[in-house]
Amino acid sequence: MNRRVVGLQARFLLVMGVAFVLVAAILALLLERQTAMQREVGAVSGSVIRGLFERSVRSRGEALSAELADSLANPLYYSDLDTIGVLARNTARQHVVSYVMVFDAEGLLVHDGSQEIAGYGQPMRDPLAARAVAGGGMVTQESAEVLEVSRPIMVGRERIGGVRVGMSLARVRELEAAANLNLAARLQAMGKRHLGWLVLLLAVLVATAAVVASYVERTLVRPIRWLAAAARQIEAGDYDIGTPKVRRNDELGELIEAFGRMSQGIARHDREIRHMAYTDALTGLTNRPAFREALDHRLIGTLGTSRQLALLFADIDDFKRINDTLGHEAGDEALVQFAGRISRAVGLIDEQDPLVARFGGDEFVILIQDGDVARAAARLADLLVQEMARPLVIQDREVFLGISIGITLYPDDGSDATTLLKNGDIAMYQAKTAGKNCHRFYSRAMDHAVERRMHMEYELRNAWARKEIHLVYQPIFRIADRAMVGVETLMRWQHPELGAIAPAVFIEIAEQTGLIETIGPKVLEAACHEAMRWPLPASGEPLFVSVNVSPRQLRTSDLDRVVARILDESGLPASRLHLELTETAVVGDELQASSLLAKLHRTGVKVWLDDFGTGFSGLNHLRQVPVDGVKIDKSFVADMQRDPDDLALTSAVISMAHSLGITVVAEGIEQEVQLQLLRERGCELGQGYLFSHPLRSEELVRLLQSPA
Repeated sequence: MNRRVVGLQARFLLVMGVAFVLVAAILALLLERQTAMQREVGAVSGSVIRGLFERSVRSRGEALSAELADSLANPLYYSDLDTIGVLARNTARQHVVSYVMVFDAEGLLVHDGSQEIAGYGQPMRDPLAARAVAGGGMVTQESAEVLEVSRPIMVGRERIGGVRVGMSLARVRELEAAANLNLAARLQAMGKRHLGWLVLLLAVLVATAAVVASYVERTLVRPIRWLAAAARQIEAGDYDIGTPKVRRNDELGELIEAFGRMSQGIARHDREIRHMAYTDALTGLTNRPAFREALDHRLIGTLGTSRQLALLFADIDDFKRINDTLGHEAGDEALVQFAGRISRAVGLIDEQDPLVARFGGDEFVILIQDGDVARAAARLADLLVQEMARPLVIQDREVFLGISIGITLYPDDGSDATTLLKNGDIAMYQAKTAGKNCHRFYSRAMDHAVERRMHMEYELRNAWARKEIHLVYQPIFRIADRAMVGVETLMRWQHPELGAIAPAVFIEIAEQTGLIETIGPKVLEAACHEAMRWPLPASGEPLFVSVNVSPRQLRTSDLDRVVARILDESGLPASRLHLELTETAVVGDELQASSLLAKLHRTGVKVWLDDFGTGFSGLNHLRQVPVDGVKIDKSFVADMQRDPDDLALTSAVISMAHSLGITVVAEGIEQEVQLQLLRERGCELGQGYLFSHPLRSEELVRLLQSPA
């Protein structure tokens, strides 16, 4: 029986053929898997990129709207269109921002970042406007073209307007499409290149097909799977994907490195957004949202424990004066210096992990939580008051400010963040009411005081229009012969429910709220018109009328024009109008005061310094500030006959004023012995109950018409 012998070559060829088929089948399978992997990577990466861009534009919109809402509070409150425009334009210049709109509390457009502001003062008519205006908090809306994030602009708890930031979805889609195209191109290029390598290996290394298959698995499939896994990890929000230790110099290696750089860039961008969202841009301190989040977290950590927390709510005293007199850049510099001093002071106390934040404007909040927090808070508050008492050097000038601090304790004063912050604000206000540059702990009684003050402030806004405020006139007499020569204008408020309210109370409220800038000119105008109706006194010389001018009015640049207008409208000769300024209103910025008083003098009116001796009396101030007279405060006149120091001080003021050619008026004369002492020292004028109580205009007319 003959047997067919299969030779080695045939076997080899058979084996090679089988190996070739197997390798070909394996390579065909690998090619199919590569294509599938490329499709999977493309699909997953496209989904990831889309999600990343959507979250990025939403986060960016929220961060920009929050930053703008905080930054626009003061400019919108004071209708500073220039500053509003700068902020809006700076934001609108960003590539993905389609528009920025700032509107007031009525929903009327204030600024859209353009130079002409075509829609200024007009209602916003676009489909997204209604929800943006009506929203009480952050409102996110989306149309086919834009993703809009709007926020209210708050001053304290009052909403004064809002800001709308429109993020262009078309630009975002362009960036997304470009990223997808770039990724697809690289994947396609990678597939083509490796297909050539695989075909070459198939032709040359048929005998090593298994090795090639293993090589492809190790060098191609695994990295692609790593890319897919990394894409899923990024999609889940974990940007720390790391990079494989295998170093490659081909396209796949470039893709892996590019993917790693992309993840690092996204992670960096995420950190920057978080930094912007949770850090105050000016001072570098924690901002309001981050502080609130940290406070909530620490409050949760105290549940079930006996731990206490203390909040110090600090506000810079008279900070607006810096912005008004030196400009907002000087104000920013002052805020940075204050933030540095606060941080250093906090670092001096024995406190672990304190938290310092800037809430916007000139408000700072400090959280401490270790040990006896009430005692630590009081010690820190005293240290802050001492630190802030030292002068700041702003634009080569020494500026003196102070700080008022309210302290509230957890859980004694509140069990949640909102209540604690509200009570801290109330305590801070009480510190300001107590004279500023001090601290006060919150107490329940403060709520009633704040409610009463807010009610009084509300009533005061329209008190003049309701004719609840009227004027009275304190006669001023020549001491030598007791002849009436003029009057001082005083305000009285008779509320229908609250009764007579002391001038010291409502004038302080008017000063703090800025209402004095509205009431002051009305008082001046009414006094000038009434003075024109008074008859001549027995001496035949018309009475002058003296009107008090507040520090806020003095800081405005148009006081001289207001005075000139009122004199022109009333017909009152300028020589019959005297303006009274408190001494402290001109001390600290003598250059500005001198310039304004010089303008007033050119109109013909005279200027007196009121309450002289209670502030920073000195020849230097009288030489630098051009005044026509000084009024000796009644606190010195009252005890002049009993207190040698008061008598000596009064004599010195009279002598000093006379040496400069300045008239002296003594306030609060109630006894003949006081009048005699003043007459002996050459004091020219006086006023007080010895001569007359304050009189209404009609009572003053009767006094002038009565026989001597």
